[in-house]
Amino acid sequence: MSTTDSPSSVSRTRRDRCPGALRPWPADDGLLVRLRLVGGRLPARSLRALAAAAEEYGDGRIRVTSRANVQLRALPGRDGRLEPEVLRALEGTGLLPSPSHELVRNVMVSPRTGLTGAEHPSAGRADLRPVTAALDELLCADPRRAALPGRFLFVLDDGSGDLLERPCDLGLVALDAHVAQLRVGGGWGPLTPLGEAAASLVRLADAFLERRGDGSDAPWHVAELPTPLTDPVPPDPRLPEPAPPLPYGPLTEGGRHVPVPDDGLDRPAAEALAEEALAAGTGELVVTPWRALLVPGEAR
Repeated sequence: MSTTDSPSSVSRTRRDRCPGALRPWPADDGLLVRLRLVGGRLPARSLRALAAAAEEYGDGRIRVTSRANVQLRALPGRDGRLEPEVLRALEGTGLLPSPSHELVRNVMVSPRTGLTGAEHPSAGRADLRPVTAALDELLCADPRRAALPGRFLFVLDDGSGDLLERPCDLGLVALDAHVAQLRVGGGWGPLTPLGEAAASLVRLADAFLERRGDGSDAPWHVAELPTPLTDPVPPDPRLPEPAPPLPYGPLTEGGRHVPVPDDGLDRPAAEALAEEALAAGTGELVVTPWRALLVPGEAR
């Protein structure tokens, strides 16, 4: 399993500059904004609102990232900030529930978790949606946690193995419906009941913040700390084998996995996908780490 960065090869000389709505990136064509989608979850209404904002203020396209987030670009602003009406439009998407913590809501989750019945071959070992919601709530609950770097990443694998090899700072892999093994930097941490997993991850994130210090040379990742965050633990024998990326096209459990072009979705394409999700009864899509959108089938 690879690490986010090698501590022996990384020396930070500046603070993290990962973009957000309140800290856009100045590109050649205007300001670039990245919106975090915890677990990749994207309500159909939010997709429609994003498409409208991109068309009115940006280049008309919605792009997706390998961290299962979305980006808009060519947005107007001044002095490194979006114009007020653009920020209001983005807030209207519902994707900025905590402006103070928008940069740290970096939580990648197995995209199909909880969307298939437990008996289906594609199902993971646990539904991680409750863990994901609890982790997001805890991250946003303490002002100190807004100091986590914008590149600090949580990765939660539901036991299907689809994210087992994704680098992360902190994470977990479900061993069954009740227990997971934590991931800490590039190694393994202790076992934890899933009901306590979110709190365990946040305690480790707090410990990272305490150890990293402050300043331009502060580490961005757990693997960059001079000493391990936890004592090493061997991998549990119940861990799954790594799974290949989710294939594009129709899925055996219903729905489909739709690749997003490099230049993004225009408004008609986004509207059509939102309508498809609403017609299926879910009202929600999932942006996946393979630069695609999962449109679930009928709700089970």
